Amino acid sequence: MTYSFTQCYANFIVHHPWRLLLLSLLVIVMTASGTRFLAFSNDYRDFFSEDNPELLAFEELQDTFNKTDNVMFVLAPKNGDVFTNETLAIVEAITDEAWQTPYSSRVDSISNYQHTIAEDDDLIVADLVRDAASFSQEDLDRTRNIATHEPLLVHRLTSATGHVTAINVTLQLPGKSLDEASEVVAATRAIRDEILAKHSNIKIYLSGLTMMNNSFGEAAKGDMQNLVPIMFAVVIVVLGFLLRSFTATVSTVIVIFSAILFGMGSMGWLGWKLTPPSSSAPTIILTMAVADAVHLLVTFLHNMRAGQNKQTAMADSLRVNLQPIFITSITTAIGFLSMNFSDVPPFHDLGNVVAIGVMFAFVLSVTTLPALMMVLPVRVRVNTMNLQKHPMTKLADIVLNNRRSLLWGMGLLALILISLLPMNKLDDQFVEYFDETIEFRRDTDFVVANLSGIYDIHYFLKQGESGGINEPEFLLQVENFANWLREQEHVMHVRSVTDIYKRLNKNMHGDDPNYYRLPESRELAAQYLLLYEMSLPYGLDLNDQIDVDKSATRLTVTFENLHTEEILQIEQKISTWLVENNPDMAFSAGSATMMFAHIGKRNVQSMLFGTTVALVFISIILMAALRSFRVGFISLAPNLLPAGMAFGIWGLMVGQIGMSLSVVTGMTLGIVVDDTVHFLSKYLRARREKGLNAEDAIRYAFNTVGVALWVTSLVLVAGFVVLAQSHFALNAHMGAMTALTIAIALIMDFLFLPPLLMKLEGNKHA
Repeated sequence: MTYSFTQCYANFIVHHPWRLLLLSLLVIVMTASGTRFLAFSNDYRDFFSEDNPELLAFEELQDTFNKTDNVMFVLAPKNGDVFTNETLAIVEAITDEAWQTPYSSRVDSISNYQHTIAEDDDLIVADLVRDAASFSQEDLDRTRNIATHEPLLVHRLTSATGHVTAINVTLQLPGKSLDEASEVVAATRAIRDEILAKHSNIKIYLSGLTMMNNSFGEAAKGDMQNLVPIMFAVVIVVLGFLLRSFTATVSTVIVIFSAILFGMGSMGWLGWKLTPPSSSAPTIILTMAVADAVHLLVTFLHNMRAGQNKQTAMADSLRVNLQPIFITSITTAIGFLSMNFSDVPPFHDLGNVVAIGVMFAFVLSVTTLPALMMVLPVRVRVNTMNLQKHPMTKLADIVLNNRRSLLWGMGLLALILISLLPMNKLDDQFVEYFDETIEFRRDTDFVVANLSGIYDIHYFLKQGESGGINEPEFLLQVENFANWLREQEHVMHVRSVTDIYKRLNKNMHGDDPNYYRLPESRELAAQYLLLYEMSLPYGLDLNDQIDVDKSATRLTVTFENLHTEEILQIEQKISTWLVENNPDMAFSAGSATMMFAHIGKRNVQSMLFGTTVALVFISIILMAALRSFRVGFISLAPNLLPAGMAFGIWGLMVGQIGMSLSVVTGMTLGIVVDDTVHFLSKYLRARREKGLNAEDAIRYAFNTVGVALWVTSLVLVAGFVVLAQSHFALNAHMGAMTALTIAIALIMDFLFLPPLLMKLEGNKHA
């Protein structure tokens, strides 16, 4: 952008404000109307692309067997004993009502558990609990003994001590509406509330994948309702205090609000769904839009306080700031667009919509904002304060007088903090995506501590031949696999069809405990299974464990709370064991647990590549825009070091890197460039247009842009600190790390970049 172009453009803006305001209003209203198409998606599958290998394996498993979407009622009597008449009657009541839950396909509890006993030559299959209110103490003791010793129940539907029990509702969500999960949760909570209203001596906790899905939507809506207003309040207070101009503050808020409406409207028109990560877009756009406006207004107000009239002050501000604002907007957009390299589609949406919002904020900042300032009254007090008394001049003197110690001191600090990077470990637990204020997190923590884990892996074990699961050799392989799993660390429960075969074999031999083993022939196994299936009531068949062709079975292993690396290690260990001990058995594995574990690791790798691509593009843009390879190269240090230093501090303080933090480097790379570009553009302007030496050019940069850098960084940090208050961990961690990175970037730009320029530039021509 040449001088003549920017001057002509600036003159047009200040002399035709009403035309620009009318055009801006039309564009904003038309685009913002797209917000009516926005809808929240609360499906954890949205975190995975359609070709994600773990998702494909999981869908194959669910297509073969029943789906694993579920809601779980966990009952905890205050007396610590499930096996009383009252509590068992409540279990019966919830079991019956749960069948009416929308999209329910199966309900499992200790009350409708199909217990088998032998009666002469007959196999009796019946509910374990029927009419519990009339149970004698002997009946209660018998039920307790069965429920706390049956492998298919203990640590799955009842605890070993009998102090809690669960009712599990399996769902077949058709996926035709975004409201299906919320429908289920509303019905589930209604059942819970109805029971609690009648029984004060029991607590009911709700967990399961569908509860998690619904929590995604609730967290996203909560963030948009709570964080955006808070951020607006923070921005208004900070801008009002620092700009000291009511008109400038109001105009900035109008620009910010318009940028948000444009970004979210564009999202609606493009058909993108709102998810917890992308729901943070308004807060981020709000924060990013401030930077352009502040740089323009600080120069404008500075000019007016120096005695210029409104038109001249704005024209000069546009001439000076148009190019650096454009460059910083482009680099910021590139940083956010690098999120498209992520393996998590919602991060694509977040990066794209923020990039759209940032670029439109640039357009508004150089059109609508100056137009507003032209038509609104602006009152400033002329201030002819000696520049030598300017706080930024004093800071410049301190930096220049201590440049040697600051150069080596800040450089050493950067190296020390970056050396702490290995203290970070890849770690994601999808339950911990929510903090303790979210009901799902509190309830699930209780369930894991008292009953069973929510982290599991489903193994699709294939014999291959129709009816082949009845083959004794195959059943023995499955049994050995289940027994080996039960011996492994962190395993809480293993659900295997072989437990049913062993119980049936015992039943068919007069309930003789010595026959609690697998049938000896394929014919016997097939007969037992057929007899059992014919006795099962509707909805409680074995389709969740055996495929229609009876050529494969599902084995489910449930774990304690595991970190990402632990899940990946145990998955590899299990696969190795299966290959070595059952080389002829085809198998695959799938679960939400596996999906989140793999995508966390894969996302780090993909974002490293994405960040590198963004860095290359940003570096080329900076060198071309600054018209100096040397200065562009120097700028890489204050642009790259802050992210490394921030991750070093994170490693020291937290030490866990999850899915959200993998995108922070690419995202912040575009943001931290802003301060560097504005500082260097003013530095080069002083060298080229004013003929100043390096030292005086640095003073000039501090005086002209120092306040703007301080204001924009403060607003950016405040904005991302507000985002860090999110109850959704992905947003909270991203906000905290970004705020930390931006704060470090400002320090490096003030204390490290000037000494570095003096060291490498010296008296060379700019």
